[in-house]
Amino acid sequence: MNEFLKYLNETYAKLHTAYEEAFWRFHMGDHAMNAKMLDAQAARDAFRANAGLAKKTGAYLAKAKGPTRAALMEWKRFFSLYQTPAKLAPLRKEIAEIEAKIHKIQTTRTEGYTDPKTGAFVEASSNKMGSIISTNPDEAVRKACFDAIQKLPLTTLDLYVELVAKRNRFARELGYGDFYAYKLKQDEDMTMKELFSIFDSIYKKTKYAFKSIRELEKAMPGLRKPWNMNHMMAGSFIKEEDPYFGFEEALMYWGRTFQGLGVDFAGGEIRLDLLDRKGKYNNGFCHWPKLVGYEGSKRVPGRSDFTCNAIPGQIGSGIEGLHTLFHEGGHAAHLLNSTERQVCINTEYPPQSVSWAETQSMFMDSISSSVEWKMRYARTKDGKAYPFDLYERKIRKVYPLMPLGLMSIMFVSEYEKRVYEAKNPTRDFVLKTARDMFRKYFDRAEDSIMALNIPHIYSWESSAYYHGYALAELGVFQWREYFFKKYGYIVDNPNVGKEMKKVWKFAAKYPSKRFIKMATGKAFSPAAFLHEVTRPLDTVVAEARRKIERLESVPKQKGRIGLDAKISLVHGKKKVADNSKGFEAMDAKYRAWLRSLNDKAE
Repeated sequence: MNEFLKYLNETYAKLHTAYEEAFWRFHMGDHAMNAKMLDAQAARDAFRANAGLAKKTGAYLAKAKGPTRAALMEWKRFFSLYQTPAKLAPLRKEIAEIEAKIHKIQTTRTEGYTDPKTGAFVEASSNKMGSIISTNPDEAVRKACFDAIQKLPLTTLDLYVELVAKRNRFARELGYGDFYAYKLKQDEDMTMKELFSIFDSIYKKTKYAFKSIRELEKAMPGLRKPWNMNHMMAGSFIKEEDPYFGFEEALMYWGRTFQGLGVDFAGGEIRLDLLDRKGKYNNGFCHWPKLVGYEGSKRVPGRSDFTCNAIPGQIGSGIEGLHTLFHEGGHAAHLLNSTERQVCINTEYPPQSVSWAETQSMFMDSISSSVEWKMRYARTKDGKAYPFDLYERKIRKVYPLMPLGLMSIMFVSEYEKRVYEAKNPTRDFVLKTARDMFRKYFDRAEDSIMALNIPHIYSWESSAYYHGYALAELGVFQWREYFFKKYGYIVDNPNVGKEMKKVWKFAAKYPSKRFIKMATGKAFSPAAFLHEVTRPLDTVVAEARRKIERLESVPKQKGRIGLDAKISLVHGKKKVADNSKGFEAMDAKYRAWLRSLNDKAE
């Protein structure tokens, strides 16, 4: 029996690593890895769907007791999630091949916009055009970027429609109504009715803010044009904040903040690829090529890779890169801190709950987004601290948007729900649904098909998945409320990391709702979110002042940064720096490399 468990753990860990290593190289721009990645994925999936192993697990379970029985129960649950008829293997392979084809098109196509003044084509990635829409003072340029981004999904639209049909066929063969219902049950153990009743309730209680924005538009003509909203509401603040968030400072901000929270990586390895480049996947992500495991009674640390798409020198990119670093760092810390012995629950895949996994990363987002963190950590190059006045001016302007904080996530979720619910979705139906959902959740003056620019919808693992971010956001608000009530502060509070590790050690052992109850002592609820985003403006400002005053009595973090991890910084296949001589030495070397890139660009 123990030999069987050893076989399961060693075999799955090996198959997982083979796929994830190929996945990383492919998504970092080495498209020659496509065939190898697909073969490794098929081998991993065949193990997960192996009916013989599932049957053998059940047979051993009937005789097992104690810890062995508990371990076999984990494998029984794991195999139950992936049992599929052998006849569906060719279809699953077809789906993976279409996904890889879409990815290759998206990462190798020429992206850019037409300069409205000269008529010349300006090459720019979709990430860069998104930044331009938020920060460029010229409306014509913002609209040119918006129009260019609208055209991008058309390059893969027919493939996407084919993908939806094949995914639905796969799910229906397993007895589900559609692919969304299948993924939701697998990832969250929820029904469509359960999930969307939560979203409908939030929508009804927060949509009043659309009226506030329409009123605001009377004084700000053009506000509701989709290429104007971000710029007119926050664009000037993005520029004003930018000097406090130079990307060259991001590593130190990240390291010192995590250390102050008492968060580390439990002896694991981390590989970071942080800059945008052509051919690279255009969205940050984190994965674990080497899973935490055991050799006998000895725990063997895992390895995590994570990436973001920072564009040094681009206004707004520094803070976006910083948030991604915190976000993906939260993911990495979560599973690298596992002490579970069965590798099948130490991964990002089911039985891992999407919403629980995202709660960890989005909690870290909330740290770097908070005014108390900004005032304590964020500095200009000449050492000037982030001012409260800047925060107050910004919050007073963007306050009408606060209740709408989950709309962009619910938008993607309902878009995918409707597409998968359709019996025979066509190209025109997909485009119409994207526009309809944009109108419902954003109330802009013009429609957009931006749902089709969301990278997640093209990947099996992350499609019908976006709801996890909304559920996680609710969890983050509930967890933050718990910490503030218990300790009065979060930033530089080592008790935060200490408490998070108490639940991190269980990896994917329990459903998200149970984890939230374990972490906060309360049942999962949207109450903390709704309370926070519907408060009076003056209350929001006063509460921010109280949090900052409370933090003034907390000692600032000093000394060398550890994080209990072997960290390396790469750019594609090039290794740039590592922490073998300390975190600070790694940071200095990476800064020098960033400066060399800037010098070449000039």
